[in-house]
Amino acid sequence: MSSSEVQQYGFFFDQSRCVHCYTCQMACKGKNNISPGSVRWLRLFNWETGSFPNVVVNTLFAPCYHCENPVCVTAAGDGSVIKEPKYGAVLIDPAKSSNNPNLQAANEACPYGAIMFDADGNASKCNMCVDRLEMGQLPVCVLSCPMRALDFGLITDLQAKYGTNADLPGVPSSSTSSPAVVFKPMTPKIQIVAYDATTALQLLGARGSLPPVYTDPNQATDTTGVTIGRSTLNMKVSGQDLIDATQDNYA
Repeated sequence: MSSSEVQQYGFFFDQSRCVHCYTCQMACKGKNNISPGSVRWLRLFNWETGSFPNVVVNTLFAPCYHCENPVCVTAAGDGSVIKEPKYGAVLIDPAKSSNNPNLQAANEACPYGAIMFDADGNASKCNMCVDRLEMGQLPVCVLSCPMRALDFGLITDLQAKYGTNADLPGVPSSSTSSPAVVFKPMTPKIQIVAYDATTALQLLGARGSLPPVYTDPNQATDTTGVTIGRSTLNMKVSGQDLIDATQDNYA
């Protein structure tokens, strides 16, 4: 099926508005009867960049992005992953979802690691809430977001409203598969209360009559050799590794 025959819907995500509350993920799990654990059709990632006092916590809303050029469909090669034409949703054929090595190959090809596998080898993934779309309703993740960080619609309408950016720092390049998503990057950090960071670091290092915590403020900001819980984004994880990569997420 050519891309010209597909009416493509997609998501919008505002990185600044997301507070990592997991409401969208819990709504997704509840709607689709997904048990707590490592099967997450919608994943929420966070990771830190920078160093004190200029630390930034990045967030990412990561369902399947229902790519316009879904490399997973080609990688599977057996029809177990299809792209339906009405909404442009990338879907798994339930009849071919159990212990199918082609689906493992499809997930390897996907830059975002969107296909989930349970302990019995059954594959599943975000289905764009096609059943809700058929009733004229929004995907449940978008409807549930309390911060209004999400939107959904025809990708051309979203692009007209929000722009065409489909990339975020640390996220795999959109050039591989043309994800049906528009990202609004995080707003640059603003110093609301003016202060001198060097002086603040010197004060924080002092301990009165005790030896200082550090003698050079650079010792507090240099992260070389320091273990940070999550300093980079890795979307190609599953099972226990996914739980570890999102260790503040108990859904």
